[in-house]
Amino acid sequence: MSLTEPTIIGALSPSRAGDFMTCPLLYRFRVIDRLPEPPSPAAVRGTMVHSVLERLYDLPAPARTVAAALDLVEPQWERLLAEEPAYGEMFAGEREQAEWLAQARAMLERYFTLEDPRVLEPAERELYVEVVLDDGLMLRGYIDRLDVAPTGEVRVVDYKTGSAPGPSFEAKALFQMKFYALVLWRLHGSVPRLLQLMYLGGAGEVLRYAPDEADLRATERKVRALWKAIERALDTGEWVARPSRLCDWCNYKDLCPEFGGTPPPLPARQPGDTVRSTRRATRAATDEI
Repeated sequence: MSLTEPTIIGALSPSRAGDFMTCPLLYRFRVIDRLPEPPSPAAVRGTMVHSVLERLYDLPAPARTVAAALDLVEPQWERLLAEEPAYGEMFAGEREQAEWLAQARAMLERYFTLEDPRVLEPAERELYVEVVLDDGLMLRGYIDRLDVAPTGEVRVVDYKTGSAPGPSFEAKALFQMKFYALVLWRLHGSVPRLLQLMYLGGAGEVLRYAPDEADLRATERKVRALWKAIERALDTGEWVARPSRLCDWCNYKDLCPEFGGTPPPLPARQPGDTVRSTRRATRAATDEI
């Protein structure tokens, strides 16, 4: 390791890298313009379910039951509302909110069909990780859970509150996990033994993948190429819209040229802009749920 730390040129999390791959203009709106977005019921539900699962492991192993998890729902929802009262405005009325909470409870019940938390002792939960590559690009994010076997093998676990993707979308889903595995490899020098995505929506499924060094080197090349593309867009001011089915869920359609909109003027760049973006932030600001 060099005694001189590289100058940080910018930062990427899996979600922001995913934004740019999905649509460079979406990345611009979120990262460069920092335009506000209304809270999404699906995203907030994901935050709450993650919070319940994190706190479930605070309990003694025998107490990690379905009933205990369901008992945590209301307190965590009240906590989120206290932190962000605007979440309460997502619903048209009490009935809609009750249905939303029922969906969250169903996801938690489904979790127990996928694994038994009473036999697990995670090494880390909601673990913030970051590493700076030799070119100065910082990679960062939050890992839902890290399991370490007595023999030292590491399993990276991520909870998803949507349904499992079809085969054609699995690679995109695994990119986030390979990103985390890359960070851990560069930090500790060993490749995680297993990447595990747990889908709590739909029928409930688990997607597992065992990476190797070749996978992670390819992921690193992809991340570096993404950052070079971002730098080109920063230099040229050209942020291309990339229409897809995901446009139906975009909050910025009114500003998108593909839908007859006009993006706002680009904010003036200041010296150190990309470096400022590397400061550690809350999970909500750095990663998708």
